[in-house]
Amino acid sequence: MLRPMRIAAVALALLAAAVSSACADDVTFDDTARFLAGMQPSADSPLTSFTKDPGWQRHARFFDNAFAQLEQRQLSKIRNWADVNLAAPRPTMFYMFSGPDFLYANAFYPKASTYVLGALEPVGAVPDLTRLPHGSVGAALYNVERSLGSILSFSFFITKQMKVDLHANQVNGTLPILYVFLARSGKTIRNVEMVALDNSGGMHVGHDNPGPNATRGVRITFAGSDGEARTLYYFSTDLSNSGARAAGFLRFCETLGPGNSLIKSASYLLHAGNFTVVRDWLLANSATIVQDDSGIPLAYFNTRQWRLFPFGRYLGPIAEFPGRYQERYAELFTRAQPIDFGVGYRWRTHESNVLLAVKVPGSESAPVAETASSVEPPPRAPRPRRPRPPEPVPPPERFFWFR
Repeated sequence: MLRPMRIAAVALALLAAAVSSACADDVTFDDTARFLAGMQPSADSPLTSFTKDPGWQRHARFFDNAFAQLEQRQLSKIRNWADVNLAAPRPTMFYMFSGPDFLYANAFYPKASTYVLGALEPVGAVPDLTRLPHGSVGAALYNVERSLGSILSFSFFITKQMKVDLHANQVNGTLPILYVFLARSGKTIRNVEMVALDNSGGMHVGHDNPGPNATRGVRITFAGSDGEARTLYYFSTDLSNSGARAAGFLRFCETLGPGNSLIKSASYLLHAGNFTVVRDWLLANSATIVQDDSGIPLAYFNTRQWRLFPFGRYLGPIAEFPGRYQERYAELFTRAQPIDFGVGYRWRTHESNVLLAVKVPGSESAPVAETASSVEPPPRAPRPRRPRPPEPVPPPERFFWFR
């Protein structure tokens, strides 16, 4: 059985496998994204003829239904929560260990003007959809659907060997998935540029190559319903201590901060001694941090610097992450406010936890605290009652790696 992200790579390789008479230069970035997302491209696009294929039409119906359920079950509720609790978000949001998860970056921080995502997964290439033979539409797009099944159901990617799988084929990486998520989030893609960072964090665009050790990435310019231009950066980068010290990624991020940070389904890497550089960077360069318990351990939040607001329920880590239970988290969440959405590894609505950490202005020079016990409860906000939708059924296999 193919792993989910290998299925995506195989599927997208099919999208560039044969030759068509259409000219790829006539296809816009936005039309490519809409087609992959099961949304109608512009009327004059060379891709429009492909939407008559029964396979594409079935794909469109599947994504219409899947994203509508996700919007009702999670994304709209997360935006409502963010609107109440994140009153003055910064222009930039950082999302470390993100994979291609623009969906939740946009849900938690819909007002950001710059999104910076960083993870190990390669950027990949823009698929040339004009090379798609009509007979292969259904099979190729069905595999794209399967590759996104876990995040649509559970809020995170299930990827046992994502790094290996995303190098498997000519057309690969996170970029096609970012296209789908941007289109399904109501965004219009205006431009896509390959970029690279030198070791000092300087950006190089296109063919301007800063060397073999550069941090490769993509810069996507897009607009929402308000027409305002926004920027999404995705960088393929090693966030372990050795990787973070050698690369220019965090130095580049410093030029955009301080910002708001999101940490979700992060495999508890920030609990380990090999990720102290990025952990300290987040604490130093974030105005707010929204995380589940797989993020920064509570003991590292200096309570003279941070106000901590717990939401939801803390049930401890799932069985795949033994030894990561936090007594302080459990104590903190005895005073938590309820949430009506699920997120993270415990994705069911009444089992999820969200910690909002807000940095106190002017407190950057305070010494590090050893405990995190002085917590103020957040103001309660009235919430409309909604019928609870059926919970998705988890797949039977045992998960060994998550993103």
